[in-house]
Amino acid sequence: MTISRPVVTIFEMYGSGASEVGPAVADALGVPWVPPFYSSEYLEAAEGRGPEAESLLSRVLAALGRTAATADVGVHSGQLDQLDAEDAVRELRAQVAEGGVVLGRNGTVILADEPRALHVKLDGPVEQRIARGARAAGIDSARARARQQREDSARAAMSQRLFNWDPRSNDQFDLVINTGRVPLDRAVQMILDAYRLKVGSDQ
Repeated sequence: MTISRPVVTIFEMYGSGASEVGPAVADALGVPWVPPFYSSEYLEAAEGRGPEAESLLSRVLAALGRTAATADVGVHSGQLDQLDAEDAVRELRAQVAEGGVVLGRNGTVILADEPRALHVKLDGPVEQRIARGARAAGIDSARARARQQREDSARAAMSQRLFNWDPRSNDQFDLVINTGRVPLDRAVQMILDAYRLKVGSDQ
């Protein structure tokens, strides 16, 4: 069923300001703000769990709860990935049934066919993103740099594994904003303007 209320999906390269931009867009459109499923803190903690040789991606996907439950019944990783992807689609569609601004969650590809959805990517120069991430989280630059390297890689890997798309490519986005050059308040206005242009809404 087509969603009748405004929807904006945002994919953020670490430190691009989505935690400020997204809620402001949601407030302006009068729809809920849907934060990412995996926070920076969660991914940071996940990297320190499990065998050293196990990838961060494997640990995060295992946390969805399927690996241990199905290890003894012959279910293969490809089947698990499909089930995880199906769950992600159902959960996200339920969350945005009345509209929403979604950060991450593969919303760009899950809601690609929604006519009232605008798909946005926030990016910027790495050093500026690291500095913004450090300020936003109240951490030092070394820790922010580790988060940037971890998240830019792991979030893209999850998208590729579960939905066969790479968010580092711009092909699926309606709007890409370099927040290293565009102030965040201006980025909010650009998204609202782009939404109205795409959807033809006077909201």
